[in-house]
Amino acid sequence: MKAVFLIFHGFEEFNGISKKIRYQVKALQQCGIDVRTCYLTDEHNHKCRMIDGQVLEDYGEGIQGKIRKRTGLGCIVNYALKENIRFFYIRSDHNTTPFLIHMLRRLHRHGIKIALEIPTYPYDQEYKGLSFAYQRVLFIDKCLRGTMARYVDKIVTFSDHEQIFGRPTIRISNGIDLDAIPLKKQQPPAEDEIHLIAVATIHPWHGFDRAIAGIANYYRNRPETSVYLHIVGQGVPQVTDAYRRMVVENHIQDNVLFHGPLYGEPLDAVFNQSHLGIGSLARHRSGITHLKSLKNREYAARGIPFIYSEIDEDFEKSPYVMKIPPTEDPLDIAAVLNFYRNVHLTPGEIRQSIANTLSWKVQMQQVVNELWNEK
Repeated sequence: MKAVFLIFHGFEEFNGISKKIRYQVKALQQCGIDVRTCYLTDEHNHKCRMIDGQVLEDYGEGIQGKIRKRTGLGCIVNYALKENIRFFYIRSDHNTTPFLIHMLRRLHRHGIKIALEIPTYPYDQEYKGLSFAYQRVLFIDKCLRGTMARYVDKIVTFSDHEQIFGRPTIRISNGIDLDAIPLKKQQPPAEDEIHLIAVATIHPWHGFDRAIAGIANYYRNRPETSVYLHIVGQGVPQVTDAYRRMVVENHIQDNVLFHGPLYGEPLDAVFNQSHLGIGSLARHRSGITHLKSLKNREYAARGIPFIYSEIDEDFEKSPYVMKIPPTEDPLDIAAVLNFYRNVHLTPGEIRQSIANTLSWKVQMQQVVNELWNEK
């Protein structure tokens, strides 16, 4: 069966979302699906829609290119009909427009199955405090998403919602491609210093400010154990700027290190140095209580214990997870150190705990089965 995995942006090697999409495509292929990836490029301000490295539509440059990449979706339908595509897996970008609805309607009329993945739901609160440009995108999406959903067979969600926008859901977990994630090198027990790693495309709901505030509090008491926080990734400028100000104001520049985006061997090196992972510490800011975070799974695949504040049903009883309350309180570093010293699992044992349940192949096979009502 031929399928298209459709996204509305491009790829970046250091970006966790880009890596996730590549893992999902590979998993669908492992499920026996002939998958083509449809995405956008923007080299030298020249915008193109691509299918696996080949130009599907050249949208041009400047304002015209920006408009056409949002409105010129007919090429996707034409390709689907020409190539006898029977299945579309679409990653939502909160980009519902009349042009997207028209595209989905045409695909639906030709009997093509459509699964729409909404990576985080609900998501309206994520726009709180953002600029007018973001608010405009959300307003249009809120007005039209109910109509859009009529032409979607099922919505893929990592939440526990049985329906979204009036459509039935396929509830899965974020998965892992263990072949692509190296196991962290085992270290001797740490006594004099502990390294924490926080990897994300940084937004307010990641709550890394709670960890920074916790380190600031910790150092007011002249501790014996040195604690270092490695923040890896880029993010919303006002958020990262605020983090940097917090660090300077609390005189902890030597203990909170901003690495920027990393991938490959540089990222592996920071992981090998680190003892604990920091997941999301403030999803409550976006109104979310249940989440199956990709980052939690990547930490487990690396074999590193980690901390988070939401409810993640795949890890709630794991002995290598520290849960903290979803509040605005600073992270209690003394409690973190105590937790770490009581985890006696090797990286290999942590990784093995998810090997048979949280692979992307297992998760994407569930999508295929439910979309075609197979048992």
